Amino acid sequence: MHKNLLFDLDQTLLDFHASEYIALGKVLRENGLSFSDEIYHLFKAYNKSLWLELEAGKISRTELFTKRFLYIFEQCEGVVTNPDPLIVNNDFIRTMSENGVVLEGAMELLEQIKREIENARIYIITNGATINARGRIASVGMDRFIEHLFVSEDMGVNKPSMEYFDLVLETIKEPKESCLVIGDSLSSDMLGAQNASMTSVWFRPDGDIEQARKKYDIDYTAASFEELFQVIRKWSIDISV
Repeated sequence: MHKNLLFDLDQTLLDFHASEYIALGKVLRENGLSFSDEIYHLFKAYNKSLWLELEAGKISRTELFTKRFLYIFEQCEGVVTNPDPLIVNNDFIRTMSENGVVLEGAMELLEQIKREIENARIYIITNGATINARGRIASVGMDRFIEHLFVSEDMGVNKPSMEYFDLVLETIKEPKESCLVIGDSLSSDMLGAQNASMTSVWFRPDGDIEQARKKYDIDYTAASFEELFQVIRKWSIDISV
C-alpha cells in the first residue's frame, strides 16, 4: 500500500492569486480596459463568491466564467473591444496557464517528501480548468513530482462532492485509509475529505480554528510547510504501524 498524498493546488502549492493578477491585467489591457489593484480585488472577491456557488451546485462552470467577466467589464474604464466574456475568459485561462507561481517552500516540501517518506505518492486534486492547472504546474517544473492530476473539468464533478473522491480512489486503486487530503479550503478540501471519510490536513488555517476542526472533522492543521511535513511524516508512520 502506498501513502497517497492528495494535495489541493491553489494556495496550497501554487500562488493562484499571483498568476491571476498577471493574467487579468494582461487580458483587460489587451481588450482596451483599465486595470488596477482595486479592479483585481473586485474580481477576486466576486470570483470567489461564484466558485462557492459552483461548489454548492447553484451555477454551472459556463455561468461562472460568463458572470465574472461581465461583472468586471462594468468595473473598468475604457471600451471593451471584445465583448464576448467567454472569449476573454479563455484568453485569461490560457495566460494564467503560462504564468505559474510557486508558494515559497512548496518545491522544497515535495522534494523532502519524495526523499524521506517511503512509498509516498503525490497527487493533485483541484477544481478549475485543466489547461490552467496543467500549464501552471508544468511552467514551474512541479509536474516531475506528481503521479496524477485530478481536475474537476476533466472529471465532470467538483470537490467537495463524494463522487469526485470516488473517482480519485477508482483511479489510484488504493483504499481511502491510505489517503491524506491536504488543502487550504474548508468548503472544498476539508468538506470533501469529510464527505469521503478521508484523513485531512487543513493548511494555513485561520479564523476560529477549533470550531472549524469540529465542524469539518479535521484531523490535522499546519501553518507552514515545515509543520506540514511533520504532520505528513507522523501520519505516514501511523498508517505503517
